[in-house]
Amino acid sequence: MILLINPPLVKPSEPPPGIARLAGALRYAGVPCTLIDANIEAILELLGKTPQSSDRWTLRSVRNRERNLSAIRTGTAFSDLQRYKRAVSDIDRLVQKSAEGPIRLSLSNYHDDHMSPLRSRDLLKAAGEYENNPFFPYFSKRIGDAVERDAPSILGLSLNYLSQALTAFAMAGFVRARFPGLRIVIGGGLATSWARKPGWQNPFAGLIDRIVDGPGECELLKLAGGHANGWTTPDYSTFPLGDYLSPGLVLPYSTSSGCYWNACAFCPEKAEKTPYEPIAPALAVREAGVLAGALRPSLLHFLDSALSPTLLRRLAENPPGAPWYGFARVTRSLADEDFCRALRRSGCVMLKLGLESGDQRVIDAEGKGIDLSVASRALVALKKAGIATYGYFLFGTPSESEPEARNTLEFVARHSGSIDFLNLAIFNMPVNSPDAERFGTSPHYEGDLALYTDFSHPRGWSRSRVRRFLHKEFRRHPAVAAVMVKDPPFFTSNHAPFFCMDRPR
Repeated sequence: MILLINPPLVKPSEPPPGIARLAGALRYAGVPCTLIDANIEAILELLGKTPQSSDRWTLRSVRNRERNLSAIRTGTAFSDLQRYKRAVSDIDRLVQKSAEGPIRLSLSNYHDDHMSPLRSRDLLKAAGEYENNPFFPYFSKRIGDAVERDAPSILGLSLNYLSQALTAFAMAGFVRARFPGLRIVIGGGLATSWARKPGWQNPFAGLIDRIVDGPGECELLKLAGGHANGWTTPDYSTFPLGDYLSPGLVLPYSTSSGCYWNACAFCPEKAEKTPYEPIAPALAVREAGVLAGALRPSLLHFLDSALSPTLLRRLAENPPGAPWYGFARVTRSLADEDFCRALRRSGCVMLKLGLESGDQRVIDAEGKGIDLSVASRALVALKKAGIATYGYFLFGTPSESEPEARNTLEFVARHSGSIDFLNLAIFNMPVNSPDAERFGTSPHYEGDLALYTDFSHPRGWSRSRVRRFLHKEFRRHPAVAAVMVKDPPFFTSNHAPFFCMDRPR
């Protein structure tokens, strides 16, 4: 028996795909497993408590708690952006007020002023002081009951984000103290990134029995004495599918690992040498359709780093049976209005586009492989087809300086009528990037587990200058500000499609 846990804290908008995929493989191979989405369970437990604070905002949040949760789950909050923002902010207020002292919680993050998930000594401290974790009252009972009931031989913790790390290690510390014979395995995106750092040596010996690098199906099956039997469908059947904070079930589904393009100079996946391993497009579309038919989601969320052109064509020809969205690269096919309309008819409500820059020289230097003239036509074609776009732009790359950043501002302003949402990010240099040594590095994120490093920008376009430009100029441009104000707080792209569902096909 294997116990798989998704620790808090991440956005509680959909069930965790990682342990669902593991469960599908384990159960298909005849290995029993129990799944706990501790993220949604722990957040709902916090929301059920009445905070000590008596300020007006908190009192209003308590008074409207059930109404706000219902408005998000039924979708009525999405009929008006201001109503949505008020409901989400009130729910977040209750999460905030559930923690005290150095720990700050929100619907999308966990921060501790005294401990950092970037330092192994702090994660070990979190494990040793597990009773101080704000989720301890929840997880000590929940995990304790599950272990005593099911007697698992392995505990698997799915660790994908820094916001989960301190609680994941607090859980590990509790299990090691309470159930010393239980093997503890950690996997997931963040764990994989740690394991692929240059010179990696596991600093958690004695607490964590194994850290899995990459997909965990084969590793867990080997530990459990089973054998992999080929590709298996993820199993979401035991999650509390009606509890997530979205209008109906959002079903996450991945058709690949890695990225089919895999040439962007700034990409962590390239730096970590993550191979591109897709499911055959025909199989992926068929499996997505089977899952959608069985679970009746209100939205299908494709998790791929980029949906391949072949897969997009398959989806256009064989609709999965539910509205869907995901990341895509800008290609000439997306500049074809007929193809975009076919995507819309298949259920596509939004595409996330990693445009990164509005300067062609920067795009070429960073290996992005996008033609901005094609991107311009694609934004217009998608808009005409009724497909929303969530544009991602990256500032401070080694090839960019202020003039190029201003070209990006001009590009976004010029296309603001065709861009529905924006994500603006400042470039982080991966520690294992080939460029790290070339540009000279210095610690930016202190800690032996940091995945990024500061670097000497060849054109003096430092993080502080980039941050100042974004704050004082980019975001304040009237055309940009009109787009930025539409971004759903806390949930961002996870909830953005629900504001676009009523566009005609």
